[in-house]
Amino acid sequence: MSRIPLQALQNFVTAARLGNLTRAAETLNLTVSALSHQMRQLEQRLGYPVLLRQPRGVAVTAEGQRLLEQVGPHLDAIGQAVQPFAARHDRVLTVSALPSMASNWLVPRLGSFVAAHPQIEFNLESSERLTDFERQLQVDAALRVGAGQWPGLQAEPLFDEWLMPMASPSLVERMGGVDGRPLSQWPLLGDPDGEWHRWFALVGDTPPSRYVAMLNDSESHHRAALDGFGVALGRVTRARLLLDSGQLVALSPQRLKTRWSHWLVYPPRSATHQGFLAFRAWLQGQAREHDLHMRLLG
Repeated sequence: MSRIPLQALQNFVTAARLGNLTRAAETLNLTVSALSHQMRQLEQRLGYPVLLRQPRGVAVTAEGQRLLEQVGPHLDAIGQAVQPFAARHDRVLTVSALPSMASNWLVPRLGSFVAAHPQIEFNLESSERLTDFERQLQVDAALRVGAGQWPGLQAEPLFDEWLMPMASPSLVERMGGVDGRPLSQWPLLGDPDGEWHRWFALVGDTPPSRYVAMLNDSESHHRAALDGFGVALGRVTRARLLLDSGQLVALSPQRLKTRWSHWLVYPPRSATHQGFLAFRAWLQGQAREHDLHMRLLG
């Protein structure tokens, strides 16, 4: 059997996974007739059918399924390995960030960076998963929360994270105003890390014996506070837009510093990336502005 072109195998994998030649042809930027011709040639070289043409698409034959299972993962690995090198240059910048950090802090500011650097194609990867820079070569940098220790990576501090009690205007009104009663008598949204105990120790007060609900992530706290369910000890970075717009109200000027800070993290290879260097300078300016705003809040 003559050597089978790699592209023919890749096109087969795409058609098999989509189950439709028309959609596969669109994905591959081919005509349906061209893709059909390639599949027939592939079957002739293999000596067995791999796709069954049906009225509403295609189905994979038993032999085709075995071929898909054998070559599909290898083609995926090849594509993942070469794609970052093909796309990587100084005018393409990819940054990873947690979804909450991306939507509540980074994205609202990105307009100024894009306007100042229109030549840079900025890609944001919003994910809960920690970036593996050795495998994800297309990612140039990440915004992370932690203690600043990530082996093999450069880590530059951006700003600290602070907690403040915050509630919806409707709940504030029901409770008789911000100073209507001691905070320990409000419906508080508890957290498994015991941050309320630290906050009450900071202000010299006694925490409540129970909470209206226990929530294990900051987004749930902010959402419940917005709905008037209770008082969140919210992360100011992520809730700043809600506080500035009046959707949430700070119930005390006291702020509690968390155990972690925000960092810009990047591999050594990004140190010469001109797009990244422009982003780093811009990000540091945004971090200084945020830090100044936090000092004014206090």
